[in-house]
Amino acid sequence: MSMKLPLEGVRVVEFVHMVMGPTCGLLLADLGAEVIKVEPAPQGDNTRRLSGSGAGYWMTYNRNKKSLAVDLKSVEGMAAVTALLATADVVTENFRPGAMDKLGLGYEDVKVLNPDVIYCSMKGFLPGPYDHRTALDEVVQMMTGLAYMTGPEGRPLRAGASVNDVMGGMFGAVAILAALYERKNTGKGQFVQSGLYENSVFLVAQHMMQYAVTGKPAAPMPSRISAWAIYDVFATGDGEQVFVGVVSDSQWQVFCEAFGFSELAADTTLALNNQRVEARDRILPVVREHFGLMGKQELMAICERAGLPFAPIRRPQDLFEDQHLLESGGMTPVTLPDGRSVMVPMLPFEMDGRRFGARLDVPLPGSHSRELLQELGYSQQEVERLLAAKVVLDNRGDMQ
Repeated sequence: MSMKLPLEGVRVVEFVHMVMGPTCGLLLADLGAEVIKVEPAPQGDNTRRLSGSGAGYWMTYNRNKKSLAVDLKSVEGMAAVTALLATADVVTENFRPGAMDKLGLGYEDVKVLNPDVIYCSMKGFLPGPYDHRTALDEVVQMMTGLAYMTGPEGRPLRAGASVNDVMGGMFGAVAILAALYERKNTGKGQFVQSGLYENSVFLVAQHMMQYAVTGKPAAPMPSRISAWAIYDVFATGDGEQVFVGVVSDSQWQVFCEAFGFSELAADTTLALNNQRVEARDRILPVVREHFGLMGKQELMAICERAGLPFAPIRRPQDLFEDQHLLESGGMTPVTLPDGRSVMVPMLPFEMDGRRFGARLDVPLPGSHSRELLQELGYSQQEVERLLAAKVVLDNRGDMQ
């Protein structure tokens, strides 16, 4: 990580919470941008204190960031923030529609301070009839049919991860990168937006196009007609489960040879993929019976030797011990609030052989308030006065 990072020299100021906005900042921060998270004093970002299914949000999406904890309701606090915004290349926010405008920190306000700024607003909906609504990942999954496609008939079910929040943040980052590139040519900043609803529509586009092509509605995943005969989860004789897929005619021949299905291989009525899909009710009982006599490790070993797609059925916590993630360097350390060091997945790509891990640990509230104020020209005496008045807080303040 000693080499220069792709986004070094880019300063991002973020007003974000939960998942969508922080994901955008994480992507930019991991790639080398200086990302400064502005948090409200005296409590800091509420995401820090979420429990239940939100307990992992803060630690997942906030490494490599600096924290400025400030009272935006105070004149001096707002003055510090506006001084910071004047130095920003990028500003991001994902609060409810109109919230930043009410604070005097909307795009038009920031543009007056910083005409070349790129301002990214991540919302539930892009401009249109729905843009006044408040959205959640569940809301847009229900609206777009993603939940319908995931659950059984009559039982819509959201995806098991914050897929729209994460992807919405990623698309926000893509728009920012495009705007930064365009600014090199034009010298102008701009306002960009990313929509949670539109992201979910993008995810179900393949099902929309299935209907357009076939004239038949896409069935929910649990009751769909698969595009392949062997594309399912199979029970093994030791009480485990393994997913196996056979997605081409050549793989079918390899599959039959690897597992000794000589009769199936010789059956000319099963030579082509669509023929096998039609004969799925005939093929699957034979395969299930055979796999039911095998152990999980034996089944996976045969698939691996044959180059067939397969996967053990795992839980998210199992990935902390995943051989590939650990040996390939796909995890990076962060420190939990209780002082424990744990590993968290890195961004899922590399550039010229480089992966992008943690340079800065997940910040405490206001960890960098002092240094940022001094960089903005505040004297040591002024900084101490603002800290004493709790206009700003550092990691030794009340919010620890």
